[in-house]
Amino acid sequence: MKSDFQFANLCGTVYRQGNVVFSPDGNAVYSPVGNRVSCFDLVHAQSFTFPFENRKTIATLALSPSGTLLLAIDEDGHATLANTNRRVVLASHHFKDKVRSAAFSPDGKWIVVATGKNAQVWKTPGFHREFAPFILHRVFTGHFDDVVHVAWRADSRVFLTCARDMTTRVFAVTAPSSGYQVITLGGHRHPVIGAYFAGADQSTVYSISRDGTVLTWKLHLDAETTLPTRAEAAGKHFFAVPGAKAVTTAWHATRGLLVVGFSTGVFGLWELPSFSHVHTLSLGQHPVTAAAINMSGEWLALGSAALGQLVVWEWPSESYVLKQQGHAYDLTSVAWSPAGVIATGGDDAKIKLWNDNGFAYVTFDQHAGPISGLQFARHGRVLFSSSLDGTVRAFDLTRYRSFKTYTTPSPMQFACLAVDEGCDLVCAGAVDKFDVHVWAVQTGKLLETLAGHTAPVSCMAFAGTQLVTGSWDRTVRVWNVFERTLAMEAFQHQSEVLALAVRGDAQHVAVATLDGLISVWHLRDSKQVAVIDGRRDIKGGRKVTDLVNAHNAGAGKCFTSLCYTADGEYLLAGGRSKYVCIYHVASATLVRRFQVSHNMALDGIVEELNSRRMTEAGTNLDVLERLTRHDTDRDAREAGTLASASQLLPGAQRGDLAERTTHPEIRTSGVRFSPTGRAWCAASPEGLLIYALDDRVLFDPFDLDVDITPTAIADAVQAREYATALLMALRLSEPALILVALEAVPPARIDLIVKDLPRKYVPPLVQFVAKYAQKSKHVEFVLMWVAAVVRYHARELRGENGVVGAGDVAAALRLLKKVVTQWSADLGKVADENAWTMQFLLAAKRDLDLDGAAAGMEVDADV
Repeated sequence: MKSDFQFANLCGTVYRQGNVVFSPDGNAVYSPVGNRVSCFDLVHAQSFTFPFENRKTIATLALSPSGTLLLAIDEDGHATLANTNRRVVLASHHFKDKVRSAAFSPDGKWIVVATGKNAQVWKTPGFHREFAPFILHRVFTGHFDDVVHVAWRADSRVFLTCARDMTTRVFAVTAPSSGYQVITLGGHRHPVIGAYFAGADQSTVYSISRDGTVLTWKLHLDAETTLPTRAEAAGKHFFAVPGAKAVTTAWHATRGLLVVGFSTGVFGLWELPSFSHVHTLSLGQHPVTAAAINMSGEWLALGSAALGQLVVWEWPSESYVLKQQGHAYDLTSVAWSPAGVIATGGDDAKIKLWNDNGFAYVTFDQHAGPISGLQFARHGRVLFSSSLDGTVRAFDLTRYRSFKTYTTPSPMQFACLAVDEGCDLVCAGAVDKFDVHVWAVQTGKLLETLAGHTAPVSCMAFAGTQLVTGSWDRTVRVWNVFERTLAMEAFQHQSEVLALAVRGDAQHVAVATLDGLISVWHLRDSKQVAVIDGRRDIKGGRKVTDLVNAHNAGAGKCFTSLCYTADGEYLLAGGRSKYVCIYHVASATLVRRFQVSHNMALDGIVEELNSRRMTEAGTNLDVLERLTRHDTDRDAREAGTLASASQLLPGAQRGDLAERTTHPEIRTSGVRFSPTGRAWCAASPEGLLIYALDDRVLFDPFDLDVDITPTAIADAVQAREYATALLMALRLSEPALILVALEAVPPARIDLIVKDLPRKYVPPLVQFVAKYAQKSKHVEFVLMWVAAVVRYHARELRGENGVVGAGDVAAALRLLKKVVTQWSADLGKVADENAWTMQFLLAAKRDLDLDGAAAGMEVDADV
């Protein structure tokens, strides 16, 4: 199995905090998700997450006018400049203070950054790597409190700054050496959250304060330099949103549209200068913390940090272009269906289904407690879930509804779930009464209660017809649930059992225990065949409250989730650590270790704590900041976005020490391999991380000759020597050349070419056809190739006679099965809709004919 997995995408999280920005064409929106940035393509309904990471959670985004440079700044002022086309990091910089706003100039030459009470103007770095790409042009001062927003004039010579000191200032980037004075715009009674230039000559300024006041200013421009010389008030307006504070704003200069998000979850759209109310909509009861408007002025991007929600609203048609929401709390379980659908369950009692493009398209909210287990039926059309609310539910993935609920006579909490291969039985393990309950899937009847464990049941899985359960009583028990005797056998361990996984052939079971070991048992012989010591592999990371260093803090590290690969040779393990490990089971060796996150805002990431954060009394300042978070986080407190904010007494210097505060810890609550074996996912506090094999084009030829060149392949295709062209392309191993040779083959000659194809070229052909089928629109053409390969080379595809690359061929065949199954479902749906449409049209025509005949009879009667 290949182990060069690379980060591919991030699901389960669509927005965390900060601002969102549209691409220059208005067809994509960039959103900060933790310490990463995700891009949502609104036209093609696709999403991807950039592979780079910031040091901490991103708070500010800025996109260049050309859309090629993306500046992501975290909450500590560390910035990353990336190329959006190649998705690589060009430069990094530390602004040495918290950045609350940043913006590229319209001509792309300058970047203005609001750091503390100042505004810094930097020259935009180029596309080439330099030692010091960020060059400071000038620092603009004058505000008496933090600057929270910056905005440019269209000619990139003047910009605005808004601050908490209730003023707006107008600065010139390259002002004359003498005679120019900075213009200060006052008049507000609350902090200013946004200001923008307007008008054909950009001589009008609108400033918006937190209390919902909009002031209009008229700037007088110098005739020679076009720089503002003085300003005068021209108007004052108020938003008619009672009991709400303005949190975020966005401006469309061409159409004169102002978007304002409020603390009550309402956002409004106003047209200026007439200040006419155009549109209002409520997204919920939590504040709208981010707003953006695209180039055409028709799409509004709105984000809510408390809900983790991102919405793109088309206000002219009053319809959603995008509406995505992640889990409100941590992910607890994950499952991957044979059709490629990923299901996630969280502490918010919700289950979400994610497609290949990274979008959640279904949310089930029937449970009343955190989700503890998920599993798809073998055919992938039914999803089973267990919850701490004491129920097990079955969901129909065709109609997207819960069609069966399994309960017990007395209420209890379920911690794990298992479904047999025939989808006849569903089992769940209890936390409080230590029993295993067995139901019939079809009838929902409780068939049996298996007693024997003396501690909470933590995990279970079916191994053929046997049920394997693990418990905190340090035993793994094997039950014959399909026999009347209910025979049971126990495997004793040295520590509490946390997770288990059954190999695909149902012969081996891997068990993870609290001491960091993974034990592999042979079920038929009831003996231990391998032991993997993962304590050193999973060790690493120190929490803020740890009193020992990271090397000695590994005592509590352990695996809590296991998953076998399809061939059963490798094991994927994740748990209470920042690492996910892949082991080779037979040799009990570590193949590769992945660090799922580098976000230093999470506990357990850093190896050593910063000694400069320690006081003389030995107290960590990070711990004190958590206790006084409500006092220090002015941004969230003023906007009303601080979760469970305390009502502090006047003069109080610290927050309520009895208030429960949380600081997320890095861990992996679930790991799963994809059905094809070419990707795996891990559920973490950052979201659902997906890692896949790197499919970049690599020159990897075999059996190569000097006569095999791209020109020779083109000549062979031109001469209609299709078999020769295909063989040369496969030997050259260039996907573009293979595609040309493959599509040039007439459909009538596919069988003959595949029949005479040498056996050693079958694996690369199958792998290419599997990748080609994912994006091809030639359904019948691809199916003809698949049918011919299966018809003449079935023996090689089964892995007999020592065919090289059998594992990759198996993954390609699983991918082909997934694509063909999806085609069958889509074509069947289209055919059914066409048949129903034809039936309707024929029935309508028949009714019209009958009505016409009846009308003719009435005319004859009148005559």
